[in-house]
Amino acid sequence: MKEPTQNELFERLPVPVALRRMIVPAAVSQIIVLIYNMADTFYIGRTGNPYMLAGASLILPVFNMLLCLSSLAGIGGGTLISRLLGGGSEQEARRVSAFSIWLAVALSLAFSLGLGCFMGPALRFLGAGETIFLYARQYSFCVIVLGAVPTVLSNVMAHLVRSVGLSREAGLGITLGAVLNILLDPVFMYLLLPDGQQVLGVGIATLFSNCVACGYFLVILYRIRRTTVLTADLRDGLPCRANIAAVFAVGIPSAVASLLFDLDYVVIDKLMVAYSEVALAAIGIVLKVERLPLNVGIGICQGMVPLVAYNCASGNEKRMNRVIRLSLGVGLAVAAASILLYEIFTPWIIRVFLSDAPTIALATVFLRVRILATPLMFLSFFTVYLFQGFGNGRISLLLGVVRWAVFNIPMLYLLNAWVGMYGIVWSQIAADVLTVAFSLYIYRTRRPAFAGR
Repeated sequence: MKEPTQNELFERLPVPVALRRMIVPAAVSQIIVLIYNMADTFYIGRTGNPYMLAGASLILPVFNMLLCLSSLAGIGGGTLISRLLGGGSEQEARRVSAFSIWLAVALSLAFSLGLGCFMGPALRFLGAGETIFLYARQYSFCVIVLGAVPTVLSNVMAHLVRSVGLSREAGLGITLGAVLNILLDPVFMYLLLPDGQQVLGVGIATLFSNCVACGYFLVILYRIRRTTVLTADLRDGLPCRANIAAVFAVGIPSAVASLLFDLDYVVIDKLMVAYSEVALAAIGIVLKVERLPLNVGIGICQGMVPLVAYNCASGNEKRMNRVIRLSLGVGLAVAAASILLYEIFTPWIIRVFLSDAPTIALATVFLRVRILATPLMFLSFFTVYLFQGFGNGRISLLLGVVRWAVFNIPMLYLLNAWVGMYGIVWSQIAADVLTVAFSLYIYRTRRPAFAGR
């Protein structure tokens, strides 16, 4: 079948078909990315060394903070590009594309240099004790200090490629890096490096894979430079001040929301390590395993946003509303199915990553509790993505700050003080009940200002 043009995809294809073309590649790539993130944990877990596992798990929040930069440049720039295309401003969309790419390079390089200069204090702050400090340092040096620029740049280019309707190409690039990482982990861990250097091997494999993914997107960008508005060439000049501000207006709230999400993980780690390093290893597994349905939900939102942004800018309210309703229904169905499957198969899922019986028992209890929050979490970030598509960064920022800084993180401390270790696990459900109520109120009261444009 002939591939639809950009205008056909955004304007004329039946909504279920357009959503399928946008959502499926995004969701699949999110699943593959999660598998590759869990692959590191899986291979390290096979060593039988809980300290290696805890050291690598400790870096997960820092790595996710790095990805916040890709949200700033990628989501901020990508949603604006979709809105500019909906409004017919293709030349300005080209300038936004180049600006977003070079912004990503500058931000990720600064993050890399910052962690490289202050790695010791940063790891101590995260809770790295003597038994896990070496492993945390090895992993962070490869994945973040050396890998920051290719990691952020590949994710930003994926957002930009998706913003012009090329969701399949975006998904293929992300999947390429993830699959390569999965294949290379055991090669570096068990064939190329000596025993005791398994964490370093996983870090090198991750670095190499992200570099390959970045190279793929640079090739794609070159190939589509004449048929789309995407470019890294700054010779056409910078966007107008209003559109530079628009990139940050949506990108900063997205990055702040992601940053607060990862700060939540840091707080969980710091509270849990006070009980034992076994508890830290258990929650580290759970925080990765629970992400499968959440990553599918993120893929649904990422596929939905360009369609919402384009039709919001072009004034096609009816089509935009159909996109929103169908995306919401699919996301909630995925969340409901995930609860059923996880409650049944949790012990077997945990055993894939761990062989230590006490850690398995603890992780099983943790996961069965936290998975109950999946529909609530989807509703929370679905609303944030919607307002990003509308171009309303202030509302996105409000929702993100209230969710994490007002509800989630205070609830962690509160329930930890009242209930102890298991209060940390139950805090997600308690906080997200409040978050969803607030998000629905904001959506009902503020949405009409954007729906009729």
